[in-house]
Amino acid sequence: MSTSPRGHLAFVLHAHLPFVRHPEFDRFLEERWLFEAITETYLPLLRSWRRMAEEGIQFRLTLSLSPSLRAMLEDPLLQARYRSHLDDLLVLCDKERERLRSDAHMARLADWYAHFFREQRDLFDACDGRLALAFRDLHHRGVIELATCAVTHGLLPLLASQPQTVEAQIATGLDYFESVMDFRARGLWLPECGWFPGLDEVLRRHGIDYFFTESIGVEHASSRPVYGVHAPIFTERDVAAFARDQGITREVWSADAGFPGDPVYREFYHDIGHDLDWDYIRPHMPGNVRCDTGIKYFRITGKTAWKQPYDPEAARERAAQHAAQFVFTRASQVDYLAPGMKVPPVITAPFDAELFGHWWFEGPLWLDYVVRKSVFDQTSFSLVTPGDYLDRHPVHQRATPACSTWGRGGYLDYWLNGRTDWIFADLKRCGSRMIRLARKFSATPPPDALTRRALNQCVRELLLAQASDWPFIISGGTAEAYAARRVRDHVRRFHTLAESIENERIDPEVLAALEFADNPFPNADYRLFA
Repeated sequence: MSTSPRGHLAFVLHAHLPFVRHPEFDRFLEERWLFEAITETYLPLLRSWRRMAEEGIQFRLTLSLSPSLRAMLEDPLLQARYRSHLDDLLVLCDKERERLRSDAHMARLADWYAHFFREQRDLFDACDGRLALAFRDLHHRGVIELATCAVTHGLLPLLASQPQTVEAQIATGLDYFESVMDFRARGLWLPECGWFPGLDEVLRRHGIDYFFTESIGVEHASSRPVYGVHAPIFTERDVAAFARDQGITREVWSADAGFPGDPVYREFYHDIGHDLDWDYIRPHMPGNVRCDTGIKYFRITGKTAWKQPYDPEAARERAAQHAAQFVFTRASQVDYLAPGMKVPPVITAPFDAELFGHWWFEGPLWLDYVVRKSVFDQTSFSLVTPGDYLDRHPVHQRATPACSTWGRGGYLDYWLNGRTDWIFADLKRCGSRMIRLARKFSATPPPDALTRRALNQCVRELLLAQASDWPFIISGGTAEAYAARRVRDHVRRFHTLAESIENERIDPEVLAALEFADNPFPNADYRLFA
């Protein structure tokens, strides 16, 4: 039997969270978004990939690290708060073991969680808290290919009426990535896979070789793709578009029809932070508000409120079964596609990284099994990155993808609707004012140091307000008040600074306070808006 693969599978995990950092509070509820993702997603994935690399397993995956996430991962304040968060969880586990001592199964689960949290703390400390650099090491070892994203995850089709804004989102994100990783990213994850025709001109100018799009973007391209979504297409500027395979999406993403909804897996929505007596759990709740702790004792079981206790070993066995099923299906898919193609098919599987571990707790374990079974148990396909595929197969059909996102129906309405339209009106006004300021100070002798700092802080405030997360959260109705407040706060700070610049009355103390509060992206440059 030939060992030469007939096709390829490209896993792409996009790691992103909105920039949330509140030094004005001792503990802040929304900072736990980061802490939960580190504990349940980033550290488990890092451990798995390191272990397989140390075992000599030859595999390739792609990880997109958003600049917003990278800024939080490297922030000393958030690193210290994460350690405190883990310490508090271990104290809570001790309390739980005492509370559950008369229930043998539940007591074992409390022990299991204590071991899990200690594992995460040990790996975090072994990396000196610098997870972005730990992933960079895996890139240099040839295990993963790192890509990045627009700087604050702005939804580019909704910013396209001001080209300077699109330029700032992309240029700032790529330069920030390079300043940390010491190399230029070849691939760019478009926020929400949001593409519009003409964007490739900006991507090519900044050296981007490939990006990812929803299947509808390629299927409705300017000319019909000969190989559908199973080979990239090149845009007019020779940037490759890799489209999402919808079959994989249903298998891996869907809680109703896919693997994550299996009754044996851990139930996401039963957490002791919500289920236990308030007086007992209150010391572990930030701001005296109930929230998830990450300690969840039940399996999905079914769609009723009755739940059975979680069994980690049974979940592990089911993850192995699902991995075998997934690998068999992909091999069969490649065997079916390959005879009708002049290039090997590539099945592109892009996902939010946080699906693996946070939303689907067993996801990192499942992916570990998938990698191992892909390498050892079949020969139909190999694991590749988009960069690998383009290096081996550099000639493809030319076509322009249709404007699209990976949102509902492939369109933009989840971000732009009657609940969120005010955001984009505010952003448009801020963008126009930023362009005027940039042109004014680019057409005269360079501004003094204080004015330059104020101009660059204006850029940070505008970029932070542009994050696609805020309208997404509002449309989802989860932390709606917080998301709306974040947009309004950044817009207000932007206009306050802009007015002080225009009136030549910059208050150094006010500016310093804003630089401390909203401190990411030291490379922010007002001249990008000129």
